[in-house]
Amino acid sequence: MSNKKQQIILAAAALIHGKGYEATKLSDIMGAADIGKGQFYHYFTSKRELGLSIVDYYAQMWQDELIEGILKSRRSPEEKMEAMLQWAVQFHETPAKLHGCPFGNLALEMSEHDEEFRLKINRIFSDWIKELTYVIERLKGEKHAKRKARMVVAQIEGAILLMKNHQDSEVLLDIIEGIRMEYLSS
Repeated sequence: MSNKKQQIILAAAALIHGKGYEATKLSDIMGAADIGKGQFYHYFTSKRELGLSIVDYYAQMWQDELIEGILKSRRSPEEKMEAMLQWAVQFHETPAKLHGCPFGNLALEMSEHDEEFRLKINRIFSDWIKELTYVIERLKGEKHAKRKARMVVAQIEGAILLMKNHQDSEVLLDIIEGIRMEYLSS
């Protein structure tokens, strides 16, 4: 991928994460990326194509960092769970990230309106739940590990939503601590 295309994706991702997909205008994206219309259309046929590229960008980041780097690593189940929780906090608690989860936001905004967005975002959550299921099976010998994995992902995503609404990272930290107490306390 060209550097300019990557710059456009990064600039648009930051805007859409903060304002939402529908509220972000193409002119906002062109201004943030310091490009004109011709350059935009050289790389993307539409704002929708750019939006799907942003989902792919975040999906690759999560695949590399969360799925491969943590959940599929050779660490113990306890270390994987702890690393995942730390990663969730580090990714979301900075002031710029109090905008919420990029996938959660897009899922809420786009899933009912665009099937391709919904499917791409669903794949990300499904992969997270699948790999977390293996961790929970090994961690607790859980009979209902997939249900528990869904609950943990829902708790984290819900905590991020509440953090965004309250504009207070303490909400996320409280929920993460509750998950630690459930899965990592002896």
